[in-house]
Amino acid sequence: MRVFTALAATTVMVAAAAPVVAKARSEATITIHAPIQKVWALIVDVDRWPQWNKAVQAAHLEGPVARGSVFKWASGGLGIRSVFQEVAPYERLSWTGRTFGTSAVHAWALKTTGQGVVVTTTETFDGWLPTLMPGAMQKTLDQTLPALLASLKAAAEHPHSKP
Repeated sequence: MRVFTALAATTVMVAAAAPVVAKARSEATITIHAPIQKVWALIVDVDRWPQWNKAVQAAHLEGPVARGSVFKWASGGLGIRSVFQEVAPYERLSWTGRTFGTSAVHAWALKTTGQGVVVTTTETFDGWLPTLMPGAMQKTLDQTLPALLASLKAAAEHPHSKP
């Protein structure tokens, strides 16, 4: 199944179980004043997510940053199993994930501009939980993505943070 993402006008291949029409969808964009290499390194270093993203309690990548690699992480008290679907260094990254009653697709797009690195992230939720609680799940996405980008910006722009 193919899901179109407006992030960078690309097509992301996702698992057959992932929906085309999601119950909840959100997108957020931020400009980060740091080298794109540093921004990318923070996003793909899954094991270090808890160091800069307070919403992540634990994270572990079980292979290289490559299409098909699995990573497991915990957020909001829930364990999540995710799989990288697209890896285009310094441009795009996407993964699918599953947790209690929810299937998610998360995509990132990065672009260097004269003002810095513009980072856009989009996430969708589907499954029985978003079907039962669409308003709550939409609110979660609408609050989580801007907070995620603010944390990424703070980490990337900090002079002593390591990529």
